Amino acid sequence: MGDDTLAGLDACGQAELVRTGQASPAELVDAAIDRIEAVNPRLNAVIHQRFDRARAEARGLLPDGPFRGVPFVLKDLGMRSAGDPLHSGTSFLKAIGYTPSVDDTLVTRFRQAGLVFVGRTNTPEFGTTITTEPHSHGPSRNPWNTDCSTGGSSGGSAAAVASLMVPAGHASDGGGSIRIPASECGLVGLKPTRARTTLGPDLGESWAGATVHGVLSRTVRDAAGLLDAIAGPAPGDPYAAPELLRPLAEEVGADPGVLRIGLLDHPLFPGVAGHPDTASAVNEAGLRLEHLGHHVEPAHPEALGDPDFSRAFITILAANLATDLAEWVNVIGRPITADDIEPTNWAFGELGRSIDATTYLQATRWQARWTRRMAEWWVDGFDVLCCPVINGPPPPIGWLSDPVEGTPRVTALMQYTSQFNVTGQPALSLPLTWNDEGLPIGVQFVAGFGREDVLIRLASQLETAVDWPSRIPPVHA
Repeated sequence: MGDDTLAGLDACGQAELVRTGQASPAELVDAAIDRIEAVNPRLNAVIHQRFDRARAEARGLLPDGPFRGVPFVLKDLGMRSAGDPLHSGTSFLKAIGYTPSVDDTLVTRFRQAGLVFVGRTNTPEFGTTITTEPHSHGPSRNPWNTDCSTGGSSGGSAAAVASLMVPAGHASDGGGSIRIPASECGLVGLKPTRARTTLGPDLGESWAGATVHGVLSRTVRDAAGLLDAIAGPAPGDPYAAPELLRPLAEEVGADPGVLRIGLLDHPLFPGVAGHPDTASAVNEAGLRLEHLGHHVEPAHPEALGDPDFSRAFITILAANLATDLAEWVNVIGRPITADDIEPTNWAFGELGRSIDATTYLQATRWQARWTRRMAEWWVDGFDVLCCPVINGPPPPIGWLSDPVEGTPRVTALMQYTSQFNVTGQPALSLPLTWNDEGLPIGVQFVAGFGREDVLIRLASQLETAVDWPSRIPPVHA
């Protein structure tokens, strides 16, 4: 089978070739490696090649999981795979060639699903921003326009999947890091419900419960099937997401019924103007939803634009980063200085070290009260909120990493995502629109807590109507 045919298949399609004997895992992995070697020099998505190990694993005894033999990439942030480098976007871990000796629980689950890791992907330092431009490895480039950002923090995985190097890749999301790269690279990006996927074996929660792991894909059925493969609590997890009634793969193509959908097309935080591309994308989505038979009305949770939200979120992020830095000191055996990490993260770390326990706990309690206010909107009868992912199209590389203007620019773009990390609700970016410059504009859909099933049914309906998987970026394998 030609590589052009393989490249166009999603993970479910490639797995079906293996199940039916039309291709072997070795053929799939060899073809993916060829694609990475051909395209990655232009995009800088895969920063750690794992080619020899992947070939050996593909030719060995793979687990008989639902994605047996399918090539896959791991995001190089916090997710340990034994014997592979882990830099988390940092120069100091790159300098010592840090390599963990254990698999994290989700890595084990990806392996049990039959996936073969062909590499690890670029990420901003510590995942604390929404563009993938670390000093340690340089910027990842968007396959729709290589002068543009891929988003972050899962930007390397997004570029690898969008350019057809691999059919799907690992991603994580603490403030938008699955959905933002999906929006900027024209992909499906599902942030699962809090605790749908485990952070084991070392963590019970991260960023006060904001962080969750998932995947980036080109199709809804891959998003559903891959989450099925890795979902569920691990022994010792502090809490678990509500159980789904059936596997998400069975929701693909299922009738979503008539949903009540609230539409929000503009920022709510004071002093931020909405971008016309995102407003247009959301309103176009609203018309399409009405055409599909859903009830759509301008509406959103009142608490969504609470100006105190950012204060609490930054308090928790900064305190967690300071703690992470203290733990890395124990690993590398020396103090971490301002010369070791990027200036913005050094400032976050300094802020985190200044936060006392009372201030931190006050922030978590504020978030708990605010989350209950947010939840009332879904309890009062809405099924889904439809809104932008970010406040604009993919920005140029360097625009968000500018040492002076970068932080306020990030704030202006990041109007719609981190709120749903704090509430823990499932949220999904779908590539429904491209602007006049040919750049993808994702639209976000948010369901009630634990209701990924609602999102998958709706996304599948929209995928049939829009057929975004047939759109391929200019830079592709």
